[in-house]
Amino acid sequence: MSAAGADLWPHSNSEMGQRIRRHDWSATKLGPPRRWPATLRVLLDTVLEAPLPMCILWGEQALQLYNDAHAALIGSRHPTELGQPACNRWGATWKLLAPACDTARRGEARVLHNQQLALERDGVLVEAWFNLALSPIRDDRQGIGGLLLCLSETSERVRTEARLAQAALRNSEAELKIITDALPVLIAYIDSQERFRFHNRACREWLGQAWLVGRELREVFGEQTYADRAQSIRAALAGRPVTFEARKDARHMLVQYLPRRDEHGVVQGFFVLAQDISERRQAERALRELNETLESRVQERTEALAQVYERLLKEMATREQTQAALRQAQKMEAVGQLTGGIAHDFNNMLTGIIGGLDLTQRYIQSGRHDETQRFIEAATTSANRAAALTHRLLAFARRQPLNLKRVELNELIDSMRDLLSRTLGSHICIETALQTGLWAVNSDENQLESALLNLMINARDAMPDGGVLRIATANVALQHQGEIGELAAGHYVTLSVADSGCGMNAKVLASVFEPFFTTKPIGQGTGLGLSMIYGFTRQAGGHVQITSEPGKGTEVRLYLPAHQQQAHADATAGDADGALQAQQGETVLVVEDDPAVRLLVLDVLEMLGYRALEAADGNRAEEVLETGAHLDLLITDVGLPGMNGRQLADIARQRRPGLRVLFMTGYAEQAASSGFLDPGMDMISKPFNLDDLAKRVRDMLAADRQ
Repeated sequence: MSAAGADLWPHSNSEMGQRIRRHDWSATKLGPPRRWPATLRVLLDTVLEAPLPMCILWGEQALQLYNDAHAALIGSRHPTELGQPACNRWGATWKLLAPACDTARRGEARVLHNQQLALERDGVLVEAWFNLALSPIRDDRQGIGGLLLCLSETSERVRTEARLAQAALRNSEAELKIITDALPVLIAYIDSQERFRFHNRACREWLGQAWLVGRELREVFGEQTYADRAQSIRAALAGRPVTFEARKDARHMLVQYLPRRDEHGVVQGFFVLAQDISERRQAERALRELNETLESRVQERTEALAQVYERLLKEMATREQTQAALRQAQKMEAVGQLTGGIAHDFNNMLTGIIGGLDLTQRYIQSGRHDETQRFIEAATTSANRAAALTHRLLAFARRQPLNLKRVELNELIDSMRDLLSRTLGSHICIETALQTGLWAVNSDENQLESALLNLMINARDAMPDGGVLRIATANVALQHQGEIGELAAGHYVTLSVADSGCGMNAKVLASVFEPFFTTKPIGQGTGLGLSMIYGFTRQAGGHVQITSEPGKGTEVRLYLPAHQQQAHADATAGDADGALQAQQGETVLVVEDDPAVRLLVLDVLEMLGYRALEAADGNRAEEVLETGAHLDLLITDVGLPGMNGRQLADIARQRRPGLRVLFMTGYAEQAASSGFLDPGMDMISKPFNLDDLAKRVRDMLAADRQ
């Protein structure tokens, strides 16, 4: 009995163990079990005891040897499948497995995830999903004798994931509807049959219809409006973008039809985008009326000021009353000069902006897209000039915070040589005396550049027939307080601009730093140049000296505080866009209540590889901070609704000590005061160049790593 029991094989008492022992194997290529390879016999003993479905596919015909779990899986096909070639009997399942089987026969195991198979369960054919693992089985000669197929059912997980995905899609569609309904832009999609397939609330309100989806354009528009739009509709369905204006009652809309194509380039329909431009039209009309009456109103105001001035001089009896009246008249005269000068400059700039945009729009409507760049550039230039003038006014009033940093003055002058030469003209000779080894200054580079340009323009105007202009720099060490003006003892750098022009008398010289004082005709200057230079230099901790004599020219000398730190090697100064790219994993939180500005900043950050989080106000930013998300930098507007940007920065640093903060501001009086910026904080003024923003972010994060 003992010997007989030892010959009993397979050793398993499972159903399949018994069937394999009873099966007639002589008719198969395997032959009697006692002749089977030892590796096959050992593996089969293991498979028969396994709780998961397993099937051995032996030989070129893939003869089937499987366990009880696999038998239950194949249903009514068991037990006839035992010992049969899978390649002839598995049909579509074998076609699915064939490429993986070929790979496994070359000695490489394969796993197929979530494969859909048709199975019989309780007499019913159902669809189920499995992970299928194929491993090579080596024979006694170390060749590949067969394959081991292991199955793990994933049907429930696949169905759960599918349910979560039809739910995610529904939520996504609902969210898209919420977002588009909140936008102040008309949005719709029209298919190739001219039927509405999507629209937002603004579209519904503009057309005065309760429901549009599925309805034809002709039905919604009416015959007359449809006839007016027919040409544009046909062009959009032919694949050409269309832009035009539509009007309803007193409202004006700028409408765009943008074709939508499938992956083969076939037009499927077109998107409709329309923006209410009624206020812009009203502003343009008001601006035209303002321009038409501006000169006459300035003249009337000037005459009125003169009359007031004369009347005050006659009516005031005492010296004190006369002085008070004079000061009041000077203020009113300054208002008149501001109206004539600043309004003239701004009107020129606005003309460039509005004219450039108007021509761009007309060229787009006529299909001349390639010719619009020059008008866009002209409008951008005018807008930048307007922003620069605003910055100068704010700096003069000490409302615009200075961005004090290390500036190499000699390098700044060298970089402006071409600009200065073009500004001055060939009739003026420029001489320079720049000290070698000049100390760096602690100043605002943009304001310093503007100051130098203003001084050059003043010198040019003082030499209409030509002359010599001299620019000089020098290191100065003051030993005592008050040695120069009110400057404290310390190290300074001087920048002097001297001309050989007409010069000024003592009376004019005494008033040159007064706001709005100018010797130029109305409309040719605002009188803010030297005032701005004086305010900027004093705000930066420096001093201004001016000397002049009629017929002998003028010299203006700026004393600028030297930077305390020595120059450091800038090994990456030559890098361009690559140096601005984000390091792996760097994350920035952007807090801005203006959607357009927020979108621009987010686009720049994502373009440079940063992970960008966003919030529209301080409360939403607090919610992001509470999540514990990793943050490297906080970029926030100062003037947020409710909690302002400085308060948000304090809260953020309580939770994230040492977090770098970059403030954005268009006008922030409190930002100009001392103590607003703590260590690790910086500020950038609106409007800003996007490249400047990218560099400022990179510099702050680089400093944090150092």
